[in-house]
Amino acid sequence: MSDASFSTAWPAPVDCESWVGHVIVLGIQGVGLRTVEQLRVADVPVVVLDNLDARSAALVESWGCPHMSTSGDPAVLLRAAGVAGARAVVCKQASDLRNVEIALLVRDMRDDISVVVHLDNPTVGRAVEDATGAGSVLDVAGLFAPSVVDACMGRTAYDVMLGDEHFVAAEVSVGEPGTLRTLFGDLAPVGIITADDELVVCPGRDHPVGTGDRVTVLGKPADVERVGVVRARGHDHAHGGRSPVRRFLRRVSHSVAEEADRAICIALLLGLLLLVVSTVVLRVGYVTAGGGHLSIENAVYFTVETVATVGFGDFSFANQSQGLEAFGVLLIVLGTTLVTTLFALLTNALVRRRIEQSLGQGKIHGMVGHVILVGLGAVGLRVLEGLRALGRDVVVIEYDERNRYVQHARSLGVPIVHGDASLDQTLNTVNIAEAGAVAILTSDDLVNLETGLAVRDLLGPRWAEVPVVLRVFDRALGNRLEKTFKFHHVWSTSALAAPWFVGAVLGLEVLATFYVRNQPFLVARLTVGRHGGLVGLAMRDLSARIRVVAIVPAGSGGVMEYPPRRDTRFGAGDQAYLVGPYEELLRVLGRERETETAHVDAANPGMVNGAMPNGSATNGSAPTPTFGD
Repeated sequence: MSDASFSTAWPAPVDCESWVGHVIVLGIQGVGLRTVEQLRVADVPVVVLDNLDARSAALVESWGCPHMSTSGDPAVLLRAAGVAGARAVVCKQASDLRNVEIALLVRDMRDDISVVVHLDNPTVGRAVEDATGAGSVLDVAGLFAPSVVDACMGRTAYDVMLGDEHFVAAEVSVGEPGTLRTLFGDLAPVGIITADDELVVCPGRDHPVGTGDRVTVLGKPADVERVGVVRARGHDHAHGGRSPVRRFLRRVSHSVAEEADRAICIALLLGLLLLVVSTVVLRVGYVTAGGGHLSIENAVYFTVETVATVGFGDFSFANQSQGLEAFGVLLIVLGTTLVTTLFALLTNALVRRRIEQSLGQGKIHGMVGHVILVGLGAVGLRVLEGLRALGRDVVVIEYDERNRYVQHARSLGVPIVHGDASLDQTLNTVNIAEAGAVAILTSDDLVNLETGLAVRDLLGPRWAEVPVVLRVFDRALGNRLEKTFKFHHVWSTSALAAPWFVGAVLGLEVLATFYVRNQPFLVARLTVGRHGGLVGLAMRDLSARIRVVAIVPAGSGGVMEYPPRRDTRFGAGDQAYLVGPYEELLRVLGRERETETAHVDAANPGMVNGAMPNGSATNGSAPTPTFGD
């Protein structure tokens, strides 16, 4: 079914109070809109509560979703939206406080309803989860950040827990032609990036691959290592094979060279010249008590202690010629002047640098192989914390000097530059030429696009080897950027986070998410219901774009079958571990719910054959996906 088939002329006001089995979504900005879209993909009736503009209102109406304004008493609005018969309430508003308020109110009104809440603050989230139930509080930034950290660290292997079993998703380059079955055995193939840079999603084990293709497989660690996949935890894109000592010396030399302004250099050169002249004069003209002359080492020593005004214990000018005594006076005057001047200049340079860093100005000195993070919002902060926890050097570019997270970032020892990241001057300030990775994570698509293109231009030949993560909300724009400008990590927070919200509502337990190129994959656990549509279905009859990694049969006492046989049939109570794109997982979930919905219809006269009370159909195909965030 297309978008048009979902179009419904909703009367105003819409009577949703008697609905049963629907989901109430409060707030559709970002992940909320994607959550509504994917719930409709799964044929779940949705009521939207938000103050929508005309464009958003038309969009949700095209999906068959009535909407109401959030102005007024929240309890009255929830009752009008049918909270008495709803299966779940999703709180995804811009304000954490508002989300907490609604979640607690819903729990007071019904203690048996599923509540899914978005909160940016993990501390508050843990407290709210005690009231709303385990797994009910989700943090979009926390769900998205690990993928960005992995990309910046160059990781190609990800740990995944399926129940109590440890699995690994790893990417490997194909060294010789063959089929996936002959090369990787029982490992579940997740995706193939061909030598022509095309992505094949969940190919069959008999799919042929060629030299240079990159295959992402999922299996147990022993099986992964057995086929020769190296579980690399990360690659150092920026260091280029340099040893730690060489990187340290390079960083120190950059710092010294860039910190030393012209005045300091002149003072150092004059001091060196004075040391050389004084050493020569004392070596030739100074006469010891025995009638000899000073060695070069003693001449240097005497010069330094005279300039430092701590001498005349070992050597003195008292018994020397008048000319040498005059030279000694001149040496003291010139030496002390140069030393005090040098100390003053160094102090000025250090203080100036500290002030510039505090104000987010000035060039970042000595950074090599660092990560440049553009945008310090909730997502940026989580990425920053993840990178610092792994010991990676990070430099932040943030336009807003009053950003609430600036002080926290500085407490992590991270330098911050305030400026426009789309300008070459700003990027050169953070030493883009030596960066090891770039993460562009602002909430503005235009800013991200401009910055991404500027980074691409300045990296030049290093563009292919330096990971650049670009956060883009519009999926169509992301696809065009990938094809036209060869961006390899154009990602959407909603594309990765929305399945967690939908899964929490519909009973699909999302265990992990990761990207293969720009395609998000989910690893999820699905429990087959007694009246579910999957009962008796053979695994080979599932969607070709879904892989069943493992299964725990209901009567096995918790023993996992891995890998499952193709002719294995699902039974009631089985726990199936699936991997694939989230759209395909939702279709599997929809198939599981088909028979279950019929039972709900029989028990609830208000819903007949999946139809809403006003007669609009819900058992159709998915609306065409629109936005990425």
